Amino acid sequence: MNAPPRRAMVLAAGLGTRLRPVTDTLPKPLVELNGRTLLDHAIDRLAGAGVEHVVVNTHYMASRIASQLGRRDIPYIEISEEPELLETGGGVANALPALGEMFFVVNADVFWLDGKDPALLRLARAFDAERMDAVLLLQRTVSAVGYDGSGDYLLDPAGRPRRRREREIAPFLFAGIQLLHRRLFDDWAERAFSLVRLFDRAEKAGRLHAIVHDGEWYHIGTPAGLAATRERLTSHRVE
Repeated sequence: MNAPPRRAMVLAAGLGTRLRPVTDTLPKPLVELNGRTLLDHAIDRLAGAGVEHVVVNTHYMASRIASQLGRRDIPYIEISEEPELLETGGGVANALPALGEMFFVVNADVFWLDGKDPALLRLARAFDAERMDAVLLLQRTVSAVGYDGSGDYLLDPAGRPRRRREREIAPFLFAGIQLLHRRLFDDWAERAFSLVRLFDRAEKAGRLHAIVHDGEWYHIGTPAGLAATRERLTSHRVE
C-alpha cells in the first residue's frame, strides 16, 4: 500500500484510572502537552497524513470530549458514543461502518515525535493488503518515555512480531498506533474485547506485521509518565 487511508479512529473512551488523580476531574484525552490536548495532537497527526474522516469513541466525560472536538474544523469528526465500555477491539468493531476497508487507529494516551518520515506514512508504506490484516507501530522499550513495563513483542528480521510469553521480557512495546484492515474483525462475535486478541489471531495466521518507530514515543498512562513526558518536552525546548 502506498497512499495512506483517508479514515481513522482515535480511542478516547477509557476511564484513565491509572492517571488518577488527574483523571478524577479531566478525561485523559484532554490532558495537555505544550498547550494542546492529547486528543488534538493525535488528530493533528492523522490530518497531516491525509486523513479526512476521524471517528472518536467516547464514554467517560463524553460531553467534555465532544465539546473539545466541536472546536475543530478539519478533519471531519464523527463521535461513536459507548454507553457501556467496549474496550479497544469492541470500540473499533462498533465503529466499522464509518471506517472503510483500511484505517488507522490511534490510542488517545500516547504522544510521539516523528523521525525522518511520519510514523503514519511509514505504516501505510509497510502495509500489504494481500498479506496482512494489521501493521503495528512498535517502540523500543529502552527509549520509551514514561514506560516501565516488560514489553509486548519480539520482532524477526522480516517484520513478523511475536507477542511475549508469560515471564518473558520483550524489547518492543506496542505503541498504540496501527493500521488495520476491516477483515481483521471477520467472524468475531464478542461485543467487548481487546484488540490484542485479534492481533494474536492474526499472528497465528501469519497476517500480523510491525515496524519500529524511529522517533520519540511517550506514554501518558500514569502521573509519573505524564511528568516524565513534560520534563522531556521541556528539555527539547531548552535544547
